[in-house]
Amino acid sequence: MQSMDPSIYRLRQRDVLAFCVIALLCLGMIMVQSASMNVSGRLGFRLNPLALKQFGFCIAGIGAFFLVGQLHYTRLGSAASWLRSPVLWLLLVTFVLNMLVLVPHVGITRNGARRWLPLGFTQLQPSELAKWAIVIFLAWWLTRRESTVEKFWTGFVPTLIPIGAMCLLIVIQDFGTAALIAICALTMLMAGKVKWWHLALIIPPALGAGLWFIMHKEYRWKRMIAFTDPWANPQKEGYHMIQSLLSFSTGGVTGKGLGNGIQKLGYLPEDTTDFIFAVICEELGLFGALLTVALYLGILYVAWQVVKQHARDDFGRMLAFGIGSMIGLQATINIAVATVSVPTKGLSLPLVSAGGSGLVITCAALGLLYSITKHKPKAAEPLTPFDTIEPETPQLQFAVEPSVPSVA
Repeated sequence: MQSMDPSIYRLRQRDVLAFCVIALLCLGMIMVQSASMNVSGRLGFRLNPLALKQFGFCIAGIGAFFLVGQLHYTRLGSAASWLRSPVLWLLLVTFVLNMLVLVPHVGITRNGARRWLPLGFTQLQPSELAKWAIVIFLAWWLTRRESTVEKFWTGFVPTLIPIGAMCLLIVIQDFGTAALIAICALTMLMAGKVKWWHLALIIPPALGAGLWFIMHKEYRWKRMIAFTDPWANPQKEGYHMIQSLLSFSTGGVTGKGLGNGIQKLGYLPEDTTDFIFAVICEELGLFGALLTVALYLGILYVAWQVVKQHARDDFGRMLAFGIGSMIGLQATINIAVATVSVPTKGLSLPLVSAGGSGLVITCAALGLLYSITKHKPKAAEPLTPFDTIEPETPQLQFAVEPSVPSVA
């Protein structure tokens, strides 16, 4: 009897990743539709304009995810010369775009912040591109054979220059994204070949600079003060936090039901972006919150499985680590803000919050992770429940390459 193909009952890692990404996009479309509802005299279902735009962005995001997933990720770091390196060109273009957004009458201002560039049919937020440009740059730089990041002045300090320059450009208008980039870069440096005492030297100045940028803007400092006691000023700085807590308390375990939330009807600000997790908890309850977190954990699981593959090239492992760190950190910070565990920051919930450029760029970045899982490592890895068994493929021998630096 011919043996049954095991792939029909075993999920591959890339299948788990694709399922989590598409599920989060679908959840985002549903919740943006629900959160953008308003009171009217019309009966029956109707698609809101914001939800219609979100649907278009989700379709573009899915296309970007699978399109980038078909490319081989090693092409990013296989350039023969620096001038031909797509990583450095991506970093340079991102730097220029983040400079242009600060130019008056070029960058678009919303809610007092200039963060967008007009593209005719839509708008581009360069800081979203900067997040992934730094991740790709560090994954490439830390795993180069000629990299000398172990040396402080000739390797470590030059590594910090593009990271610091990008953060300084972004922090002017967007402190949350700049802090996210800095934290993610720190985690990648800790996972790379950087010495711990080098990191110990830069962390205190970085924290001091962050504190200065908070105190330099009055509204940022007021948010920090309001976080200690939101009810001290419930109509101003503490308003967002109180309304978000009300969403959680009224949602309970099972929620009020999809579309039946009250806080979105003019009470909870930024209900389709920064505080969409509060809407999920109010309407879908604890079960909806756990489902959302589980989908993010699925992405992190796939990234971690790639990192554990010692036979894979170091660039692929570090890139997977950076992508997983960025997604995990941004989702954690957004959920922490919604639950009033940290001061209010303007960070969206990845793949769920309403948005255009950020959603599509994030999907493209996750497409790189899909590409990594699609291409097998050099040697066979121990099977996991999410791996596909292919009996017809001959067993490969481990290739030992002492000259390649280790990520761990």
